[in-house]
Amino acid sequence: MKNESIHFDTEAQNWDQDPEKVKRANLFAKEIIDFIHPDTSMNAIDFGCGTGLLSFALRINFRSITLIDNSPGMISVLEQKIDKNEIDNFQPLCIDPMIEELELNDFDVVFSSMTMHHIHDLHKIMRIFNSSLKMGGYVCIADLVTEDGTFHSEHSDFDGHKGFDKDEFISILGANGFQTEYYKIVFTIEKEVTGENKKYPLFLLIAKKIKKVV
Repeated sequence: MKNESIHFDTEAQNWDQDPEKVKRANLFAKEIIDFIHPDTSMNAIDFGCGTGLLSFALRINFRSITLIDNSPGMISVLEQKIDKNEIDNFQPLCIDPMIEELELNDFDVVFSSMTMHHIHDLHKIMRIFNSSLKMGGYVCIADLVTEDGTFHSEHSDFDGHKGFDKDEFISILGANGFQTEYYKIVFTIEKEVTGENKKYPLFLLIAKKIKKVV
């Protein structure tokens, strides 16, 4: 979607007012905790963090979380929340990691919610995740199952992915040094589209870095 950061800047102030967004962040967080059992020696990246809903649900489980988004509006709201809640283990960054490099081999976990379908070059972002993670680190991705293209019907300029096929997505991860260990439909978004009630399942996938890729 062209001018995506502008769109999300506009949405940022009211983002947390949607109880469904808060609910799904909490569900994703619980699944991540139950599977990888993070501890306070670990450092994480929240890629496409938005206002930090997923990180807030995980904050006591990590030593530090670097929250990355390319929307200044989202990062501004996040910084306000960090100050209000006196959070001392968050590092918000308004950058585009497709362009600006992250620290190499420094993180234990990368998690990302509802961001991958906006990323055109999936192989590139997986290589970036691979280079950022320690060996044995985890990438945790929550996103749309393949849909009919109506999820973003209100945005005529959306040019991202129409969700993801499980096997194809696992194959992309495998080609970039990851072994998928967990896949589950965790949540379903329901919305009305042109008078019809549509359901959009969301998956959570967790994969381990098993080899370094260049």
